[in-house]
Amino acid sequence: MKFYLSILTLVFLTSFTKVDDVTSNFQVNGVCGTCKKKIETSLRIKGVKKVNWDLKSHDLTITYSPDKISIDEIHQRIAAVGYDTDKVKASDAAYNKLDECCKYDREK
Repeated sequence: MKFYLSILTLVFLTSFTKVDDVTSNFQVNGVCGTCKKKIETSLRIKGVKKVNWDLKSHDLTITYSPDKISIDEIHQRIAAVGYDTDKVKASDAAYNKLDECCKYDREK
């Protein structure tokens, strides 16, 4: 009986263990206020607590729960809406869907 009670206690306690949020910074290409809106809006998803993309520096600061979303998934979400990050390049199809004002010089 003690064994089952120990297991039950362990399961109960681990279900309330929360992984700490993580804050990361990385570069995202973009050129205007519309870019800012699209980049930040693409990250309004479960697991993301705060996001801010700086137009001047192109620096994205994001706070997220790593138990709900990975940093790789975050980069992929941004690339999916047409913006290159320092880790993932957007597809040509996604980039070509950007408004003309949002098209930035892409590295070859």
